[in-house]
Amino acid sequence: MSSSLRSRMRDRSPGLGPALAGGALAAGLGLGACAALVMVLWVSSPYPDSGPGGALHVAAALWLLAHGVELVRAETLSGAPQPVGLTPLLLLALPVWLVYRAARDATDASDEPDGPPPVPARTAWTGVVLGYLGVGAAAALYASGGEPRPEWTWVTVCLPLLAGGAAGVGVWAGTGRPHPPVSSRLPHWVRGDTLGTAARAAGVATAVLAGGGALLLGASLVWHGETARLAFTQLTQGWTGRLTVLLLAVTLVPNAALWSASYALGPGFALGAGHLVHPLASDPAPLLPPFPLLAAVPDAGAATPLNWAVALVPVAAGVTAGWFVAASAVRRARPWLHWSAGRSIVVLALAALLCALALALLAELSGGPLGTSTLSRFGPVGWQTGPAAALWLLLLGTPVTLTARAWRLRGLRRGGVLPARRGKKRTRRAAAKTSRAAEPSPQLPGPTPEPKREDLYDFLEADTPEPAAPAPRAPDRSEDGNRSERGDRSELGDRSEAEDRSERGDRCEAEDRSEREAPCPGGPTSSEREEAPDPAAAPRTPEPAEALSRAPEADPDPAGPTPSA
Repeated sequence: MSSSLRSRMRDRSPGLGPALAGGALAAGLGLGACAALVMVLWVSSPYPDSGPGGALHVAAALWLLAHGVELVRAETLSGAPQPVGLTPLLLLALPVWLVYRAARDATDASDEPDGPPPVPARTAWTGVVLGYLGVGAAAALYASGGEPRPEWTWVTVCLPLLAGGAAGVGVWAGTGRPHPPVSSRLPHWVRGDTLGTAARAAGVATAVLAGGGALLLGASLVWHGETARLAFTQLTQGWTGRLTVLLLAVTLVPNAALWSASYALGPGFALGAGHLVHPLASDPAPLLPPFPLLAAVPDAGAATPLNWAVALVPVAAGVTAGWFVAASAVRRARPWLHWSAGRSIVVLALAALLCALALALLAELSGGPLGTSTLSRFGPVGWQTGPAAALWLLLLGTPVTLTARAWRLRGLRRGGVLPARRGKKRTRRAAAKTSRAAEPSPQLPGPTPEPKREDLYDFLEADTPEPAAPAPRAPDRSEDGNRSERGDRSELGDRSEAEDRSERGDRCEAEDRSEREAPCPGGPTSSEREEAPDPAAAPRTPEPAEALSRAPEADPDPAGPTPSA
């Protein structure tokens, strides 16, 4: 029975219990890290204001503040409650990473062949979120009895959003990053590499903006190094207090980097309600506390060309995003699947939209109130920072994307990887057609001039195969009419036969007039001429061979004169 029970426990589904335990463990690790840090500072403080209970209340409130929950300070000099909503982003990274790891580990399959199957995605997500929210609700109840205390409205909104979002990403990563069901309804070219490329380009652009902001922050701190050094000595005198200020400044470095990124994009950030700091002017609020990171704020007044140089940060982000999209549009591993120019611009626009959403969310998280009245607003405005980032990416990324894509395609065509462009062949064909149209059309030969009447000789009435020229006699009108009609028909007939007749007539005319009585070469003899009948006296029926020789000739003109009998 014991072996059967062990096999059942080994083969059963993990269920909801381990997922609940994983979520509770993630919340406990984050809360324990904050409590350990606060207790170390409380122990090392020479003059603690409260006991261990007060330090633990501060630790619970600080853990809730890392989730975006707004706190309220009731013990103030004026007696009015003062809100504290500035979230340290470095502390926010800790609970996000812990929830992500808990959800991903809950869905991992065992490496052993006979190990238990992984937790289903829905069960893992539900267990991790419920376990985390259970510990968070207990921490909020405990922090409500101390100072500062959390606002329950923010607790019910921020805790579920952070736990649900991070657990969802962890479950998606643990199950192999499957495509969501909504992707099947999208076009094929969107379901392919478009979304992935846009997400990666947006992430790279956001990282460049955040890194550029951190670089601007460091340069400004070095520039105002003396002011930053004096801020430590003005806030506290002991080493414990200075260490506390240093740790607080380190946790707020990501916030200050995003403020600098918003400053480089153009909208800037607020240092108090109605006091903006942007590249054209700086107007910080008066009577700000001497905090080290505030020493990096530009001096009050109009900006200088040195302040305008911060535009290099969004320029670098736009160029990087454009180059990244172009590299995905034309890949050397599969050049035959390169994207068109329109699709590349669409991917860049989608990347700009994703970058705008991410930067707007981070800008809102990086700022918040530190009190009422003038201290009610600190940090950048999300709805201004996000669109500014998208505009920079579109304006600078579009020419970079098109140019880099064309350059990569040109290199592949030169290397013979891709065939030549079809546009060149069409251009050559169009040029050939244009040159042909410009050439003069060949002129048809004009009509052969009509030979003179005296040059026409009737060779068709001879009995011999070769016609002979008749003896000269008195002109007869009927004979002239017959000759004219036959000349017209021979002109409209075959041109080669007319030329042959013309040559023979010329040879006959070239003979001496004294030998006119003699027959032309190839003509009939004198005895034959005497026996030959007069063509004008009686018409003769053509022989069959003669009729065949006349068959190709053209029909006589119906408008011409009728041959006489």
